[in-house]
Amino acid sequence: MIYSIDVRIEAPVNDTEVTDRVADAVHNVFPEANLTHESGLLVAEAHTLDPFSDVLHEQEILDTARRVFRDNATETGFSFRLKKQAAYEGVVNFAVGNPDELGDIAVEVTVREPEVEAFIDYLAPETEDGAPVDPDREYGDRYDPDADDY
Repeated sequence: MIYSIDVRIEAPVNDTEVTDRVADAVHNVFPEANLTHESGLLVAEAHTLDPFSDVLHEQEILDTARRVFRDNATETGFSFRLKKQAAYEGVVNFAVGNPDELGDIAVEVTVREPEVEAFIDYLAPETEDGAPVDPDREYGDRYDPDADDY
């Protein structure tokens, strides 16, 4: 699927934290993100979520991801938060409720092409019993809702 997105990632860096460890947490989940350090905050930008989608598939949390993305969707994109400690371990753990004491990683996705719902379907396809609905689709193949054969 061809898509056009902008991803903004923000992670607070508290006085008790090592900036490099927070940067590692972001890079472990978003390896293509370009990081900059602002006062007390790491800000990253990316234009792909393919590696993130791979983690969702590997962890078999596509249903959870779809629910989180849809619950936080707007006409122009969606947002979500991740637990910083889990991200440091390379694990996606969505944050719900109040942020952790050290703060969560906040992710804002702006989708220019295709429509938001189609991109969510690509990022975290529908599942049945935890597996993508199309059994002929092999892991690593990207979902294209407009293709006759994917």
